[in-house]
Amino acid sequence: MQVKTASFEKVNTKSTMTVSGAEAVIKCLLEEGVETIYGYPGGAIMPVYDELFKYQEKIHHVLTRHEQGATHAAQGYARVSGKVGVAVATSGPGATNLVTGIADAQIDSTPMVCITGQVGSHLLGSDAFQETDIVGISTPITKWNYQITKAEEIPEVMAKAFYIARSGRPGPVLIDITKDAQFASLEFSYKKCSGIRSYKPVPELNLLEVQRAAEVINKAKKPMIVWGQGVILGGAEELLKAVVEKAGIPAAWTILGLSALPTDHPLNVGMVGMHGNYAPNMLTNECDALIAIGMRFDDRVTGNLEKYAKQAKVIHFEIDPAEINKNVHADYPVLGDVKESLKALLELLDPNSHEVWHQKFKDMYETEYEKVIKGNLDVNKKDLGMAEVIREINIQSKGDAIIVSDVGQHQMAACRYAKFNGTRSNVTSGGLGTMGFALPAAIGAKMAKPKRDVVAVIGDGGYQMTIQELGTIFQTKVPVKIVLLNNGFLGMVRQWQQLFFDKRYASTTMVNPDFITIAKGYHIKAKQVTERSQLEDAVKEMMESEEAYFLEVKVEQEENVFPMIPTGAAVSDILLE
Repeated sequence: MQVKTASFEKVNTKSTMTVSGAEAVIKCLLEEGVETIYGYPGGAIMPVYDELFKYQEKIHHVLTRHEQGATHAAQGYARVSGKVGVAVATSGPGATNLVTGIADAQIDSTPMVCITGQVGSHLLGSDAFQETDIVGISTPITKWNYQITKAEEIPEVMAKAFYIARSGRPGPVLIDITKDAQFASLEFSYKKCSGIRSYKPVPELNLLEVQRAAEVINKAKKPMIVWGQGVILGGAEELLKAVVEKAGIPAAWTILGLSALPTDHPLNVGMVGMHGNYAPNMLTNECDALIAIGMRFDDRVTGNLEKYAKQAKVIHFEIDPAEINKNVHADYPVLGDVKESLKALLELLDPNSHEVWHQKFKDMYETEYEKVIKGNLDVNKKDLGMAEVIREINIQSKGDAIIVSDVGQHQMAACRYAKFNGTRSNVTSGGLGTMGFALPAAIGAKMAKPKRDVVAVIGDGGYQMTIQELGTIFQTKVPVKIVLLNNGFLGMVRQWQQLFFDKRYASTTMVNPDFITIAKGYHIKAKQVTERSQLEDAVKEMMESEEAYFLEVKVEQEENVFPMIPTGAAVSDILLE
C-alpha cells in the first residue's frame, strides 16, 4: 500500500507550521488522542525523545526496563482500554527487542503502533552502528510497516498507521524513522486517515447470509455457540448476551473471549480447548449447529481437525475473510462487523430454551466437578493448589478485578477459575503464548483503568523473563497486584514430561531466587504464603493495598491441569485425569 492511495478526513485542517520531523511525530500522537506511551530511548530515536521532553505534560512516557516490556505494556493498555497502544524504541537491538511483543499483538489482534528510530538514510545498507532492517524483520508479524526517510512523509504515514492498527481486525503497525528525517523540517498539518484504496477493513454484511444462518439455528435441536475475542473487539458483548438468551443456546468461549459474557451467566458453559471444560469440548462433537462468533478455530481449540465437529453445520461469523475455511470449513460463513451481524441475527431468531440439550452440559459439568474441580479446590489436601488461590482472589475482588495472566499452568488455572462480571477483564497471551507477558501487560492495564484492581497472576518461570519491570512499577508507582504461583518448575512443560516423556524432567526444575527480597529491593510491599491458613488474610491485605503489592504463594509442585486434550487428539478424547 502506498501513502498516496490513502484518503484523509477534512477535519483537523489547521494552518501549517514549520516543525522538525521529531516534533511532528509527537504532534501526530496528540492528534490521535494518545495520552500514554511506553518506550526506551537510544541514539537513533533521541530527537523524538528530545521533543517528548517538551510535551511531557501532554503525553505520559513510561520508561520500561526493556523494549519487550514496552510492547507488552502497550498491549495491556490496548486490550483493556480499546485504544491503540504505542511503543517506542531506538534502532538495532532496541527495535529487535520489540519483535516478540509485535508478534504477540499480531496473532492476538491487538491494536498497536510501534515507532522505531533508524540510522540516517545515507547510512542505510552500510551495516552502520545499530542498523537493523526492522522493516524486513517485522514484515511477517505486522499488519503494515513503513520506513520514513523524509520528514514530510510523517503526518500522512502516522495517520495511516493508526487507521490500519485500529480498523477492521486490529493489529500492530511499525513505523521506522531515519534520524535525518527526525531532524529535518516540514510544514506540519494533520488529517486523520479515513480510508485506503485496496484496503477494506470491514466486509459488507450480506443479509442473505445472516438469514440462512438464522434458519439453521432456528431448526437446530442441539445448537452451540463458541465465541472469541472478536466479540470484545467489536463491542458486541450485549448483543451476544441477547442472542444467547433469546435462542437459549449454550455458549462457550475461547481463552481470549473470556469475560465478554459474565462467567456466572446460566448459559455460559465454560472454555473450549486443550485445558477447557469437559462439557463444551465433548459436546462440540455432538451439536448439530456450531455457531462460531469472532474466533479463528485455533489448533488449541479444535484438536484433531479430522475429528472436529464433523456432524455439525458450521456457521462462522467473522470480520477477516482469511479466517473463513482456513482451518474448519464453514457451511454458512457470515462476513462483516460482528456488532452489525449479531444485530441482524437477533431479529431473525426464534425464542427457544433447549432445556434438554442444556441439561447435558449441566450433567457433564457435574462429572467434571467430581473428577477435577472438587479436588482442585479441596482444602483438606496437603499442599495449596493454584485454583484455591484464584478462588480467594475472586472472593476478595467480587469478580470485578482485571486478571492478567502469563503463560503456563497458572494461566489455565486462572482462565478456568477466575470470575468476571464485566468485559475486557481477562488479559493474557493467547496465540503466541509469550512467557513474560503478564508483568508489563499488567502495568499497561492498570494505567488504562486506574480505578479498577489489576491482578497479575504469574508462574515462577515467566516472572523471571520480565522481572526487571519491577523497576517500572517502582518508578511510576503504578499499584498493580502481583501474585506469583511458585511451584519450582516450568509447570506446563513438566506436566507434558510427566504424561508423555516418562517423567524425564529435562531442564524444567527451577532453582529460584528470594523473590520477596527482590520485591523489597524495588520498595514493593511483599509477603509469602506457605500455608493454606495464611492465604485469606494475605490476599485480603493485597487487595486492600493502595500501593503495588507482591504476593508469593508456594503451591503444590507437581499439580497437573486437567481436563486436557493431548496434542493430535480429538476434542472428545479429553482426559479428566
